[in-house]
Amino acid sequence: QVQVLESGGGLVQTGGSLRLSCTGSGLTFDTYTMGWFRQAPGKEREGVSCINRTTGRPAYAADVKGRFTISRDNAKTTIDLQMNSLKTEDTAMYYCAAMKLCTFSRSGVETWGQGTQVTVSS
Repeated sequence: QVQVLESGGGLVQTGGSLRLSCTGSGLTFDTYTMGWFRQAPGKEREGVSCINRTTGRPAYAADVKGRFTISRDNAKTTIDLQMNSLKTEDTAMYYCAAMKLCTFSRSGVETWGQGTQVTVSS
């Protein structure tokens, strides 16, 4: 069974940092592009970042570029999202996603994680 499992969410003050991790199982990890989406209350789920399965090239949404860094370790079947300079508007449930192509479209995601909550307080 293909699964991706997130960890690392929590409560942090504005300007602080958090690191999210996602571990994949039941899949040939290095054949999947991996990424992160987030969903704030009352808003649609949106793409945050993804990292290419072959080149390792990252992509970021405009409002996190320069603050978030995605990385992957195929040997450990994990990806991480280092989030710095957090803002209150980053508060959301963050979801790990496995996909074939790097996309910020929900329709491109093959497997979703359960999500991990990130709350940024002012």
